[in-house]
Amino acid sequence: MKNNGFIKIWDLPTRLFHWVLVALVIVSFTTGEIGGNAMTYHKLSGYAVLTLLLFRLIWGVTGSHSARFASFVRGPAAAWHYARHLMEKKQTPLLGHNPLGGWSVVAMLLALLLQAVTGLFANDEIATQGPLYPFVSDKTSSWLTSIHLFNQGVIIALVCLHLAAILFYLLVKKENLILPMITGRKAWKEPVAPPASAMKSSWIALIIAAICIVGVYLLTQA
Repeated sequence: MKNNGFIKIWDLPTRLFHWVLVALVIVSFTTGEIGGNAMTYHKLSGYAVLTLLLFRLIWGVTGSHSARFASFVRGPAAAWHYARHLMEKKQTPLLGHNPLGGWSVVAMLLALLLQAVTGLFANDEIATQGPLYPFVSDKTSSWLTSIHLFNQGVIIALVCLHLAAILFYLLVKKENLILPMITGRKAWKEPVAPPASAMKSSWIALIIAAICIVGVYLLTQA
């Protein structure tokens, strides 16, 4: 299948997920550091993050080809092989996430999911409690709170690694990874098989998003 120099690689739901999640993570960390009355917004931001993550997990199975985990999550051998040849100029170009990038996406999603879930049970021993705090013992809540606090550092490390990778590809590999996540299109001169460009309807994404919103709302009102 021929293309005009660009190929549609990221669908609108995936791009919106990415940038809204970036904004919400910033809000969550900022309000968490401020504390006090800002914790109300910290909790709301956490609920929104959880909603987005649930959406992404479902979209990673039912969404467009490039958004599906099966399209970019490879085994350790593939990741190691890619890393060994990372500096080669003739390295085979990839449309979506490369094997290393795929695992970094999985790591980020899992870390954020852990943060959102532990936040549901956490408490600051002052005035702020997660909506599911009453369903666990004080000891369990304190343990989950400690994980919530420690995991902040893990997320920061993953974000730094993500930003470093973007700069590496931009400056060394001469590949802009940011622009395709904005426009949805990537410069590509090679023929593309039909499945690689298949885009799912945004209406499907809206239905999935609505289900996730209702689900998180009911969970936080328990």
